[in-house]
Amino acid sequence: MKGGRRSVAPVPPTQKQVNMPGIDRPDFKDRRDFMKSAGLAATGFAALPLVGCDTQSRVSLDQRGASNPLAIPRLQAGTIERGERVFRLSLTPGEKEFVPGTPSPTIGIDASYLGPTLEMRRGEQVRFHIDNKLAEDATVHWHGFELPATADGGPHQLVRPGERWSPSFEIRQRASLYWYHSHTHRRAGPQVYAGLAAPIYVRDEEEDRLDLPSRYGVDDIPLVVQDRVIDSSGRLVYPLNMHSRMMGVIGERIYVNGTANAVFDATAGPLRLRLLNGSNARFYTFSLEGDRPMQLIASDGGLLAAPREIRSLTLAPGERAQVIVDLSEGRPLRLIASSPANAMGMMGGRGRGMMGGGMTGRGDSGDASADVFQILDIRPASSAQRIRVPTQLASLAPPDLSSAVRTRRFVLDMGMMGGGMSINGAAMDMDVINERVPVGQWEIWEIANASMMAHPFHIHNVQFRVIDRDGRAPPPLETSLKDTVIVNPREQVRLLLRFEEHTDPDLPYMYHCHILEHEDAGMMGQFVVVKS
Repeated sequence: MKGGRRSVAPVPPTQKQVNMPGIDRPDFKDRRDFMKSAGLAATGFAALPLVGCDTQSRVSLDQRGASNPLAIPRLQAGTIERGERVFRLSLTPGEKEFVPGTPSPTIGIDASYLGPTLEMRRGEQVRFHIDNKLAEDATVHWHGFELPATADGGPHQLVRPGERWSPSFEIRQRASLYWYHSHTHRRAGPQVYAGLAAPIYVRDEEEDRLDLPSRYGVDDIPLVVQDRVIDSSGRLVYPLNMHSRMMGVIGERIYVNGTANAVFDATAGPLRLRLLNGSNARFYTFSLEGDRPMQLIASDGGLLAAPREIRSLTLAPGERAQVIVDLSEGRPLRLIASSPANAMGMMGGRGRGMMGGGMTGRGDSGDASADVFQILDIRPASSAQRIRVPTQLASLAPPDLSSAVRTRRFVLDMGMMGGGMSINGAAMDMDVINERVPVGQWEIWEIANASMMAHPFHIHNVQFRVIDRDGRAPPPLETSLKDTVIVNPREQVRLLLRFEEHTDPDLPYMYHCHILEHEDAGMMGQFVVVKS
């Protein structure tokens, strides 16, 4: 692997129609090259249809079917073997009926679609045995974890068909919601879309002492929110055309833990909702119908210093948040989400407020074209208790900028019509190390967005602190630990971070846009953590 940086000139994409009317295809040499690049050749979900999807349907509350009980992912705590918590998982092809009676090919982790919620504790040593039963290469990335590069699950840790991967590492993170998902080079988009993703719960003593709702599936509920494109026959399709390469894949139907029109019957209160934006590209501004308040208690990497009452909350792909909902009045509640019809502020202006500024206020741009989706109907028991949230949650000192020894700058950009995805003028190259970062030293990373579209920026192997946005203080969600942050069009976000251990001069971690189609198209770079 070569060190240093290398500029890669953006190459404008070309389009042509081949064989199948109405379906856009990139101008690859032949169909095999196209299928290989799309990650669909010789896979367990190769039958997943590809469609042209130049426009997206507006949905004013997804009530196209009967209500369905919310699926709760199976909780898996592994087994203790020789002092390690051991998980055995298989990546398998499957089928799921996104529309009743019409099965679609999918990927699952010990399931036909998605996978179990893994539960572990801070300070434990964990080991995974992951068997790839798919017909193609795959990876499993532990999103939000601090861990050795050999265990990161990025594009360099391929698990070949029929092989097993057995990473091991210490759980260093604070208690929070994390997740694991595909990070296969140029194929993360289609693999996550097909179902290769699931939540992780990390617990610790600090959170245990707070007596927050923590009964999994009872008053502590994971919500993996995803949008999907369903064709007229009811089959899941993965669109690959000019629109999806530029905006990312954006579907018109919402599934929560794989459930459409989800309903949860709450048997206790208050209710803790752990929100994960598991979509490939769509941003969501969550709120309770009727402008009801929620208590925000945690972001990506753990608890806030204190709860914050909010009316809305914006999450980009890869981001997580935890809220507590008061059910004491005994009235049904509906969790909804708005999403701008122009696909994340591509035209600037209003989209800028929707993505970043919406976190502190209503999250409502006033754009009448914004889609609004039904996420979850909550039906409380009549005996629900009144909400009691501790006034203090976590001990978090403010970011100390005087500790930073250097500043690095990263400029996100995209060429016309979605071509030339880049960071600092370079597209992702598996053979190039873009940054060498000394271990144990505080740094400021400036993330600047030169494009007219918002991008969620994710850094592996670290939980960072957000310093400011164009000099302004961050909103409540960004006052705690984060691993993914929205960078709005023409905006600069500053982060304070430090890589505390796990040096490797050759094997890199990634930083990238978490719109998966942008990541696959090259908006990603590599860094190694080296001895200082």
